[in-house]
Amino acid sequence: MDLIRTCNGSVRGFRAAAAVMAFLGIPYAAEPFGENRFREPAPARGWDGVRECREFGPVAPQSARLPGAPWWSPGDEDVLTLNIWAPASGDGPLPVLVWIHGGAYTFGSSAQPDFDGTALAEAGLVVVTFNHRVGFEGFGHVPPGDGPPYPENRGLLDQVAALRWVRENIGAFGGDPDNVTVAGQSSGAASAACLMVMDRARGLFRRVIAHSAVGPCFSTELAADITRRVAAEARVPASASGLGSATPQALIAASDRVAESFREDPGSGRLHYDPVIYGPVVDGDVLPGDPLSAPPAAGPETVDLLVCHTTQEYWLMDAVGSSAKVTTDEQLDLFAKDFRLPGELVPGYRALMPGAPVLDVYLAVFGDLLFTEYTSRLAERHARAGGRVFTSRFARHRAGPGGVVRPWHCADIPFAFGNHALRCVEFLIGGPPQDADHELSRRMVAAWAGFAATGDPGWPAADGPTAPPHVWDTEDSPAGPGDAAARALWRHADFSPLRP
Repeated sequence: MDLIRTCNGSVRGFRAAAAVMAFLGIPYAAEPFGENRFREPAPARGWDGVRECREFGPVAPQSARLPGAPWWSPGDEDVLTLNIWAPASGDGPLPVLVWIHGGAYTFGSSAQPDFDGTALAEAGLVVVTFNHRVGFEGFGHVPPGDGPPYPENRGLLDQVAALRWVRENIGAFGGDPDNVTVAGQSSGAASAACLMVMDRARGLFRRVIAHSAVGPCFSTELAADITRRVAAEARVPASASGLGSATPQALIAASDRVAESFREDPGSGRLHYDPVIYGPVVDGDVLPGDPLSAPPAAGPETVDLLVCHTTQEYWLMDAVGSSAKVTTDEQLDLFAKDFRLPGELVPGYRALMPGAPVLDVYLAVFGDLLFTEYTSRLAERHARAGGRVFTSRFARHRAGPGGVVRPWHCADIPFAFGNHALRCVEFLIGGPPQDADHELSRRMVAAWAGFAATGDPGWPAADGPTAPPHVWDTEDSPAGPGDAAARALWRHADFSPLRP
């Protein structure tokens, strides 16, 4: 099955493993530049002959240099491409898993080596990964200009376009278009949650895997405020024509300067601590509401949900220096005030972490604020609406030469993809894997494959908000009592869309 006919033309793949074929860099939509810039994705152009699909397409414009991913440069405009790994036998139809990469809505690529789909294809899935617009190009607010309004959430619209391409074409690769699971981590998981409430995505998938979903969404007011700041830094008017006159690299540089200005100003509020300046915008059209409050686009009984979070999410951001340091009681109190946290929350965490440094309390609270609690609330809302939910958490610790390697943000994904032995993920998992790590990865790959195939990851669906999650570590030990105590402290926290 190295030669496949798609709706746009023929593609030729290559053998990625003995029993797996790969097809890389297939366009699923037209280049989002020129007359298509800031617009909904347009259909991909067809081609004559056979397109050789042995290399990943260029990443969307961004300032991050990602290991193993091709670097974006001006002229690399065909960024809306996808990649497929499929069992070489061609027998089908097989369940399909479509992966949405994370990256704070600002960076990321489907070409990252830890997202290689070979191991999951060997487990019986057809795996699809894709690039979408990020940063201002994907999520920046563009004021009305001449002609139709520019849509919000263009990155989400790209994701819908990729799913539509999958529905139309995946059968030729042995996949079942009626058995599609959307999976993602961090901003990719939150994107998947947004797709669950978007009418445009109705009927395009059957299940969702959301690891470390991050929230909340942005209000239109905050998105417009960010645009004014970015336009000022780019020295262009905050208008459709002004923003359109700026090159993508100019808006990237301006966005980076805006983020840095928040980072350097302790008085700038919430965005000082980890300045992620783009995200899904609750515009009432593309995104009708935050996934925590909007009704699902399809009946909840038609979509199964599997969620996971790591137990020490935010320690990664501290380790890579992307987060402000909070080391004094005064700074911690200001942090709580800036995020309008309930008065009992920080004292409650101090009681749960007796003797812990202020920095550790801050990291625990911030990680639970951004990822753990939002992910848990997604699960609870879906269950209350009548959907099936499977909960889990990643708790693998490992003693390394530099101390204990924590179960922090992103550490779970190499295991779920079966790519935990790659050199490029050793920082995330604390060095080369050990025998117990190989076994952990085999179990996580099997859980994803089972859930995508039948809706059964290997443990019972949650039967209430206090149901214990499945725990991923090298012992598969049960969840400790601290989870329930910490979650109780969040009962009065507000997760409505962010405002200026």
